[in-house]
Amino acid sequence: MKDYMVRALAYNDHVRAYAVNTTATVSEAQKRHYTWPTASAALGRAMTAGVMMGAMLKGDNNLTVKIEGKGPIGLILVDSNAKGQVRGYVTNPHTHLDLNADGKLDVRGAVGTEGSLTVVKDLGMRENFTGQVPLVSGELGEDFTYYFATSEQVPSSVGVGVLVNPDNTILASGGFIIQLMPGADESTIETIEKRLNTIPPVSKMIQEGLSPEQILDTVLGEGNVRVLDEMPVSFSCNCSKERFGTAIISLGTEEIREIIEDEGKAEAQCHFCHETYHYDKQELEGFLAEAK
Repeated sequence: MKDYMVRALAYNDHVRAYAVNTTATVSEAQKRHYTWPTASAALGRAMTAGVMMGAMLKGDNNLTVKIEGKGPIGLILVDSNAKGQVRGYVTNPHTHLDLNADGKLDVRGAVGTEGSLTVVKDLGMRENFTGQVPLVSGELGEDFTYYFATSEQVPSSVGVGVLVNPDNTILASGGFIIQLMPGADESTIETIEKRLNTIPPVSKMIQEGLSPEQILDTVLGEGNVRVLDEMPVSFSCNCSKERFGTAIISLGTEEIREIIEDEGKAEAQCHFCHETYHYDKQELEGFLAEAK
């Protein structure tokens, strides 16, 4: 099954819902960064939430999610846009802890709980929108739920999950976001809350082959969901040799001259996708001329 996301309405359009399969997308991130299991789970959960949040934007708008919990994994950074494209990395990809008391990957232990979740939205305006909340769990699903309720004033439930194979590859990854719109009555809220307390983990649903549409039926009840559209989802990075070249030019003439004299060449690696770009002496001399 290819990765894709659905957007839907439910309960007389008083509930907005998103569901996504991100197995291949998170697999691509795992391979590029060679993340160990606990790091894979943390990064995968953040990327899954991030790509659904990106789908809430329009046009060429994009957002960045930054999670800093003071745990051994370090910073988690995710970029996404309105087209279903997402990329991400963690500071320490080789983070793996013993299983937690429930026998699951200890994402909370890896992420930490003494920090914040920050969302920066580039909406094409003069200033970006920034929302920040303290981490309340470190499991990330609960933290994104708290972000929506506190920073965006939208009662929400965020479910994200990743299953990792013994050989470190990704077995299943996906998630959902359920949001209450103005006008949702108490009976609707109670029904959804009861269902949320009884459904299996979203990663288990993905593993069993449920599609994003079927996940929403499981969460909200079959017959209650009206799918609006679907969108392909993928790991995508917008880095390029030209972009890094511009960054080298911005270093200024003195520093570029030092690189030419000391090394005679340069290389740059993208944090998000690990692509490496090489520049020879002739290219660096061209940058030096442009910097002047």
